[in-house]
Amino acid sequence: MGKLYIVGTPIGNLEDISVRALKTLKNADLILTEDKRVTIKLLNALEIGEKNLFTFNQANSERKINQVLELINTHKNICLVSDAGMPVISDPGANLIDICYKKNIELDIIPGPSAPITTLAASGFPGSKFTFLGFLPRDKNRRRLFRKINESLESEIYIFFDSPNRLISTLKDLEKIIGDVEIFIAREITKLHQEFFKGTTQEVIDHFSNNPLKGEITVAFSKRKPIS
Repeated sequence: MGKLYIVGTPIGNLEDISVRALKTLKNADLILTEDKRVTIKLLNALEIGEKNLFTFNQANSERKINQVLELINTHKNICLVSDAGMPVISDPGANLIDICYKKNIELDIIPGPSAPITTLAASGFPGSKFTFLGFLPRDKNRRRLFRKINESLESEIYIFFDSPNRLISTLKDLEKIIGDVEIFIAREITKLHQEFFKGTTQEVIDHFSNNPLKGEITVAFSKRKPIS
């Protein structure tokens, strides 16, 4: 029976790959990947070369789980990677890891960059207690979530992913339901066009209404009212 390695990969800048992650990927007999095309680009850029890849993503993770377990039985070193960052965080793989524990399959983890944690560190929001929401639902479900957050006492800092074409409508819902709070936007983290912007909800809406967004976006907000 093989060993499963959960491997964190860069979220943008390839120089963020760890020495241990690089070594583990080089020694892998099989790599479980969200998208073979993305992983092939990464392997080529890191000069690792060709590897045996198997697609394991959100669309097929339930259907392919037994096949993956068979592959673990016939390979020695198996790596689980996502398209970017730490696997399982808003990505598939939790079901596989859970079954591995139940079947006594050996696991190891090679930590790497994570967009939510990187955003939290860059935001300057005080405190260590936060809630990661992943990708927000749309429209009325998003507004329902914001109403629940507004009534909650569990956390003051919330982090989520959003798309460029929905960010303004998301922030307008947030302002209407939660209020004019502090927002931090991290765009294209560690990449060439990285951008950080911090301000009140209205300031962020005004800024990005005049400066259209592109790329991957992570949002953090604090329920604390801004100090005037």
